[in-house]
Amino acid sequence: MEHMKMFFWPLIISFFSTVILMPFIIRYFRAKQLGQITREEGPSWHETKSGTPTMGGVVIILSVILAIFLLTVFNIERSLDVWLLTIVFVLFGLIGFIDDFIKLFMKRNLGLTSRQKFLAQIGIGLIFYLVLLLNGFDNQLNLPFIGNVSLGYLYGLFAVFWLTGFSNATNLTDGIDGLMASTGVVAYAGYAYISYIQEEWGILAFALSVIGGLLGFLIFNRKPAKIFMGDVGSLALGAGLAAMSILLNVEWTLLLIGLIFVMETASVILQVFWFKKTGNRIFKMSPIHHHFEMEGWSEWKIVGIFSGIGLFMTILTLFILL
Repeated sequence: MEHMKMFFWPLIISFFSTVILMPFIIRYFRAKQLGQITREEGPSWHETKSGTPTMGGVVIILSVILAIFLLTVFNIERSLDVWLLTIVFVLFGLIGFIDDFIKLFMKRNLGLTSRQKFLAQIGIGLIFYLVLLLNGFDNQLNLPFIGNVSLGYLYGLFAVFWLTGFSNATNLTDGIDGLMASTGVVAYAGYAYISYIQEEWGILAFALSVIGGLLGFLIFNRKPAKIFMGDVGSLALGAGLAAMSILLNVEWTLLLIGLIFVMETASVILQVFWFKKTGNRIFKMSPIHHHFEMEGWSEWKIVGIFSGIGLFMTILTLFILL
């Protein structure tokens, strides 16, 4: 319990850092008239969001770095895991930062190409896996009700797929005010609890610092959003979740804890496949949160229900796991 009390500091530091810094970022972007450019194919009512400052994820990342740095300085936590997670978080955020930067300063909706993003994600995933190997990683994949299965170096392909897949999944989820931040808090809380049970204090510190940043961000991102997190935030969040599930050797849990992110991705894949095959659409719009918008659901309702599903699945996962 003493460890848990100690590691609430990163949550507090990250939360207040985000709350203090975010207004400055919002004012800067408004002064420079650098705001979100909505997709032409998006819901018509999203046009009112055009011009809203974005790249709020930069503040979340800076707050996480500050919290972890202070833990290290005061000799509270100096494990490899905490800095490996932070570096993966920052590098995936950097991909999003470059993408957002191009969109804003080129005044267009498209930043990096899909190919450029994908190659960068693969590269970071490989670096992550190589660091694990150099530190004695045993290439064991944990499967529910079965246990650990040795994949050998094929685990490297899985790790790259896991980080890339979930970073893109959370990126797709970040489509309406407060959705990714709310579901992200729930998912990171699940892994914070697993870390605590396993006494993986470095992973716990990272998870709590991200939760603090997201809670601080939600103050400004709840509807009507004053700022969006941008790709810099959403890509980092998914990669962080995937990396934690790997380091905790509970990879399968992310399919349940991250069910909302899986659903968002699946809805896009199914929509594209079915449209190419039949010329018809399964959903009114994808990702699936837009479908419910088109059905008349308010953004508050979508965020509430999706977060509730995430919470239920997280509790169910913990029950199965523990």
